[in-house]
Amino acid sequence: MAGFELGLYSFVELMADPLTGVTLSPRERFANWLEEVELADQVGLDVVGLGEHHRPDFLASAPAVALAAAAVKTRNVRLTSAVTVLSSDDPVRVLEQFYTLDLLSGGRAEVLAGRGSFIESFPLFGYDLDDYDALFDEKLNLLLRLRDADGPVTWQGRLRPPLTNVTLYPRPAQPKLPLWVAIGGTPASAARAGRLGLGLAIAIIGGQPARFAPLAGIYRAAGAAAGHAPHDLPLSLNLHGFIAESSRAAADLAFPSHKSMMDRLGRERGWGPLTRPAFEALRGPGGALMIGDPGEVAEKIVAQFDVFHHQRTLIQFSVGAVPHREMLRSIELYGTQVAPLVRQEIGLRQPSATT
Repeated sequence: MAGFELGLYSFVELMADPLTGVTLSPRERFANWLEEVELADQVGLDVVGLGEHHRPDFLASAPAVALAAAAVKTRNVRLTSAVTVLSSDDPVRVLEQFYTLDLLSGGRAEVLAGRGSFIESFPLFGYDLDDYDALFDEKLNLLLRLRDADGPVTWQGRLRPPLTNVTLYPRPAQPKLPLWVAIGGTPASAARAGRLGLGLAIAIIGGQPARFAPLAGIYRAAGAAAGHAPHDLPLSLNLHGFIAESSRAAADLAFPSHKSMMDRLGRERGWGPLTRPAFEALRGPGGALMIGDPGEVAEKIVAQFDVFHHQRTLIQFSVGAVPHREMLRSIELYGTQVAPLVRQEIGLRQPSATT
């Protein structure tokens, strides 16, 4: 990984606009997302991620399929899941799909695996939630075994049928498909990613990002103890955000949609409605939200780099039903104004960073 990477991620949200009440058709929403991805590529962003959900307010139930559509419309941007819910998927099928994506994209595919922040995929695919931890452990180990194998694989586990003398096809364009693990805040998960020599993505959607810094230390210490070089341990911060010409415009555009989404999740998970003062605090200098004008957002990314010395920042702009025109402008500002500022400032700091 050369240089600091900036990108976007989405779940292709399908919700009513909180101001107009209008909900796009699924076809319209996917068309808009593809336009957003094309623009991200054109303005020089490095990564586009697509998460996985199996519920009515998100369209991204098959990330590899949607990313394949994006592959043929882009030239340079890397294409990653964000995340693949590995616990309820099959490692063989995940690699077949992303190897295919890698070929279609000319070697730009990655997999970001996680347990998932929702559990709807477990009953959907016939998995027992009592096996929540064991499923992820076993499938992650199999995914690595298959990816790293020089020849056919024979494998036996507890929760999946065994494999005998298996080679996956097609083979990817990249010599080794990049694999990352996403976590929300569990130290043991950070340590495991380090031991395995995988990239680590820390999802930070609330509170103060600096509080997550110990996870980066745990990750790197575990990786070093396992013999992995620092450059083999890339770290990503995944956050919510939005950019407009002025700080106030960014906040006013983002708040209604952000509140709509977070209040919906709050009703499911037991937290109260998002207030404007709380929202404003979260987008302040020490808060998790990357919402503001280009200078503010660039400054926050660089400030986080000074804490984490990470290699990648991914921002979800599409929290709720953000109007498409404003979304495109936000992506344009991200690529043309935020990215140059961030790359310049981090370039000046790079000699003292952990890379």
